[in-house]
Amino acid sequence: MKLYLAGAIEAAPDDGMAWRKDLTQFLKTELDWDVFDPSRHERDFLTEEEKMNFRTWKSVDIHRFRPVIKKIIDRDLHQLLKECDAVICLWDEYVINGGGTHGELTLAYEHKLPVYLVLGLPIEKVSSWIIGCTSEVFSDFDELKQYLSSKSFKNNAE
Repeated sequence: MKLYLAGAIEAAPDDGMAWRKDLTQFLKTELDWDVFDPSRHERDFLTEEEKMNFRTWKSVDIHRFRPVIKKIIDRDLHQLLKECDAVICLWDEYVINGGGTHGELTLAYEHKLPVYLVLGLPIEKVSSWIIGCTSEVFSDFDELKQYLSSKSFKNNAE
């Protein structure tokens, strides 16, 4: 089982790394599952110049920025649609300012990948479209972990 960890990166204060790191440790240690964490691999395949400048290029040189962000999008969508079996998403106040997570959940839904949404906001503040893309919604990560650890889920996932 390989899970794609969706959620805010660009607008999140820590680039969305802390929750992904904690969840990755749980998934690997407790369930022996793999993850794709886009916050940790965002720059793996970029040139040194791109790594140093692509965020700045967004506002000062859109023509240099666009090909770099397209490389990131292409790699993330390849992982999502070709390498992963399900999606876990943190939906919080930071994800609203982005676009990638919205698209990832829509594509996951279209491709019939399970989407497990963890609320970082009251459910009333979550887009109906996003809720419609989900398989399950959890109030926090503890509830998600209990669900993923359940015998019935593990048997269905294998």
